[in-house]
Amino acid sequence: MKTVDLNTSTVRELNQALHDQAKQCDEREWLVTHPAGTHALACGLDQNISVDIEGHAGYYCAGMNQKATVTVHGNAGQGLAENMMSGVVRVTGDASQSAGATGHGGLLVVEGNASARCGISMKGIDIVVKGSVGHMSAFMGQAGRLVVCGDAGDALGDSLYEVRIYVKGEVASLGADCIEKEMREEHIAELSELLQKAAIDEDPKTFRRYGSARQLYHFKVDNASAY
Repeated sequence: MKTVDLNTSTVRELNQALHDQAKQCDEREWLVTHPAGTHALACGLDQNISVDIEGHAGYYCAGMNQKATVTVHGNAGQGLAENMMSGVVRVTGDASQSAGATGHGGLLVVEGNASARCGISMKGIDIVVKGSVGHMSAFMGQAGRLVVCGDAGDALGDSLYEVRIYVKGEVASLGADCIEKEMREEHIAELSELLQKAAIDEDPKTFRRYGSARQLYHFKVDNASAY
């Protein structure tokens, strides 16, 4: 395992060393120590490597991730796994605003709580939150799945497209065009698989499903005053 101590190395040096693995992948396991909330850790990775960050991470940790497995052993700041493409990003603590924003694929797991706008404009990413999420989570979500084992804040799924949302706890309010939908057997099977991948022990039958009412897809002249 390759260890990088951010007390003696810079973030630029760390990220450059991780990016170099795309040319010659001679180090597949990395340990980052003393992160101290530093921003932009392990961004833009595009190789099948694992990176363990021992401590709290700042803004945009693991952004644009492809293939790599990044684990933050602590909390993460705003924009965690932003624009993620594939791979796995896991946080053992809490995540700040906009976790998984615009993510196209891969799996993001937050073992604590996620703040406002979790999964904003998600485009295919799967997000599993063991705790609760803040307001406007999955806002303008286009594709993918959001699983919340705790509660959800106001305006869940506002202006939703085709994201499937599963919530075990209470929902403060639903956003525009987001409605509760029937939890059929195929959804229970789908949710069971997601929970298993995230290594979270929950009964999928205790969740409720939410999705788009599909009333915002087309312009309607009767609603012109609302636009």
